[in-house]
Amino acid sequence: MLKGKTAVVTGSTGGIGLGIAQALAAQGAEVMLNGFGDRKEIESLRQGIERLSGAKAAYHEADMSKPAEVAALVLDAERIFGKVDILVNNAGIQFVAPIEDFPADKWDLVLAINLTSSFHSIRAVLPGMRGRNWGRIINIASAHGLVASANKAAYVAAKHGLIGLTKTVALETAATGITCNAICPGWVLTPLVQKQIDALAQHDRMSVEAAKAKLLAEKQPSRDFATPEQIGGIAVFLCSDAAAQIRGSSLSVDGGWTAQ
Repeated sequence: MLKGKTAVVTGSTGGIGLGIAQALAAQGAEVMLNGFGDRKEIESLRQGIERLSGAKAAYHEADMSKPAEVAALVLDAERIFGKVDILVNNAGIQFVAPIEDFPADKWDLVLAINLTSSFHSIRAVLPGMRGRNWGRIINIASAHGLVASANKAAYVAAKHGLIGLTKTVALETAATGITCNAICPGWVLTPLVQKQIDALAQHDRMSVEAAKAKLLAEKQPSRDFATPEQIGGIAVFLCSDAAAQIRGSSLSVDGGWTAQ
């Protein structure tokens, strides 16, 4: 379905981002991976995507907190693939603390990676998308882009802002072949969430499995995690012709979290 299309997926060396990159590649898209991690492991992931999908995959180590590196990521993708048709803004970090104890530098970093980087990447890809009159911009927000939780001031603020950015870009491109939407996952079992589970298990002196159950019970009525593969499937759908008139939407994938 996506043969001849190219995609940049930020934060795609693991978790949700990797699931999305693999799903897009499986549909024929060429994919630019981005993120941190062991270079040998990343190269293995890149080769694996090419082997399983037959689509070309590349990697760029841009630090998404740095605007110049975000711009370099897009330029490099355009150099390698000739264009960027699909942009998935997935890079994200978390820091948890009461607001009076929240370090200012952590606030700045969470906002930079979870929100501001999306502004810079969208700004970089839009001219090319407008020139071709086709593009798909998918921002990975969160249930925390729709509702709040205590002790996550920066993350909640950034994800709410990302949904606002999504709506604005959708309006500015409404009369074109470019769409912009957000996917809002609840609990997805990723390395980021696993850290929260491990911290909860240690704090409450319980097993990791018990901590998983407690985490889900607090927020997610389905009592089950979403998977990176499911998020990837939704990203593929948003790139399809069937989704051409889905614009500025926030698609919840949260097991009923925000239905409460």
